[in-house]
Amino acid sequence: MKIFLLGFMGAGKSYWGKQLAEHLKLPFYDLDDVIVESEEMSISDIFATKGEDYFRQKESFWLRELSEGDDFLISCGGGVPCFQDNMDVMNERGTTIWLNPELPVIVDRLKRKKAKRPLIADLPDDEILAFVEKKLAERQPFYQQAQITIAETDNVTLDTFTKRLNDNA
Repeated sequence: MKIFLLGFMGAGKSYWGKQLAEHLKLPFYDLDDVIVESEEMSISDIFATKGEDYFRQKESFWLRELSEGDDFLISCGGGVPCFQDNMDVMNERGTTIWLNPELPVIVDRLKRKKAKRPLIADLPDDEILAFVEKKLAERQPFYQQAQITIAETDNVTLDTFTKRLNDNA
């Protein structure tokens, strides 16, 4: 089984990715963690020293490398589906799942951990909602190409994922 988890920053991709990979006995890769390890610097430092374009190239490279495997679950950074032909690659190579929590949930999560998020680290808390609304509007056409959507209103559990995956098979 080949699974790609997509969604905006703070959607829960890393959290659910680890849980689901363990549940399905799949190797788990957090694309951001793979890049941090390979570059030997934080994502914030990569953005600051090498720029966003460089980071996006690394995302595409590692997405392709990791998705050559037989079985895996890859938790993708929020922007991965929106650059190059990454969304097409993911849909061709496996099952794409869009985690789509409600806006207030995303904003609350981002406010708590914004220091780790280079795109919002310098934003005042009262500007995060507007930023998320704008970015989400840009990214939604890509996210909507996912084969499965799981919304926060679905009262998400591991069973939610397995049921949707079985329905999609």
